[in-house]
Amino acid sequence: MNIRSSVAVFLWIFFSSLSVNAFAENTAPTATTPAAPSAAQQSDHEKYVDFFAKVYDTMDKNYYYPLSRPVYEKFVATFDQKIYSKLKASGKSADFIKWRSAAYLVEALKSPEDIFSAFMPPKFADKYAKEALGKNIDLGIEGTLLPEGYRVDKIEIRSDAYEKGLREKDLIQSIDAVDVRTLTAEKITTLLTPLENAKVFLAYRDSVKKADHVIEALSKEYFKQDIFLIPVDVPGVYCLQIKRFNQMTGPDLARLMQTVMAKDDSGLIIDLRGNPGGPPLAAREIAAFFLTPDEEFTYFKWKNRPNASLDVPKIPEQYRYHGEIAILVNKDSGSASELFSGIMQWRKRATVIGSNTAGQVFLKSMFDFDDKSMLLLVTARGHRPDGEVFSFDGVAPNVFSQESADDMIYFAAQYLLEQKKKPTEKKI
Repeated sequence: MNIRSSVAVFLWIFFSSLSVNAFAENTAPTATTPAAPSAAQQSDHEKYVDFFAKVYDTMDKNYYYPLSRPVYEKFVATFDQKIYSKLKASGKSADFIKWRSAAYLVEALKSPEDIFSAFMPPKFADKYAKEALGKNIDLGIEGTLLPEGYRVDKIEIRSDAYEKGLREKDLIQSIDAVDVRTLTAEKITTLLTPLENAKVFLAYRDSVKKADHVIEALSKEYFKQDIFLIPVDVPGVYCLQIKRFNQMTGPDLARLMQTVMAKDDSGLIIDLRGNPGGPPLAAREIAAFFLTPDEEFTYFKWKNRPNASLDVPKIPEQYRYHGEIAILVNKDSGSASELFSGIMQWRKRATVIGSNTAGQVFLKSMFDFDDKSMLLLVTARGHRPDGEVFSFDGVAPNVFSQESADDMIYFAAQYLLEQKKKPTEKKI
């Protein structure tokens, strides 16, 4: 079994429309036990139970919370007496029986306060892994169909089409020699999201020189750009919106911070509302722009392993920002986003504005099985350097505010201006 580890964040897959309790009620042992499986069925049945044992052993070794062996044994007994025969009689495939049952096993074993850990069949496992890591496989193009062509509204900066010259506001005229004006918007979206390694010919007119170009764009895997500079109607204040964290958040922030650093008296808003998180290493990397190098950033506590401590990386001084910072959060700010905002608040480096975060500062790890299914587990909990664990109640803001999206940015900008008027203390 291969193991992948990363932080995700905050997405969980409902394996079935039935709840665990509902399934248990429908499959609980009764006074009348079905006849034992045939010899052929028994062979399949043993394979299922062997797989359940692998799932249990993986959880027992890596899961942050303690497991109950009696709960596992009760589940296996229920599978023997009810679940197997019922799913087999319904005509479901062997893989469906195995994966469905394993999903309910995990639900039965995990802690009631754990809303993340789950078992996923291959299709969902692959999708989850890509979303958790912030990866896409496509041409990286979004746009609007107009009478004169398909206008590019967004182009991923790490996509092959961007590397070959396509930019926002350019007008795509044909896709694989088919005039886009003869296509629907839905069909264009399909053509722009082909399978991995597919090559697509795009004919377009650039928006600057009004020149025509043809490129062969490759559909490849890339990290999405999830950090953007948002306009603020207050002079001297900038806003960076981080939609989620991935391995390229640090480099993307370095690029955008050049604009912010151009003004020494600027104030900075970091908008983490709705950010589900991502790798804690990404949160650590962006902390380097604002916190003292080499001081402890956070540590994660495991069940059977030494604590994993993360310090603040050292970066060139010209990239470090010393101005006032406001961080916007809400109930959907989870995992790495609340880790970053919580540490920035604790270090008194930023004012957190909004509402309590999700309370999800966990390390979540992915464990792959040979059949491409996956077990997602909470494997560690995040702590502040002083030993305080991040609360399930989330990070409580310094300033509570329920303003609308745009109003919140304006509110934060006005707050920063007021802070500038106060006597200044030595900045980090």
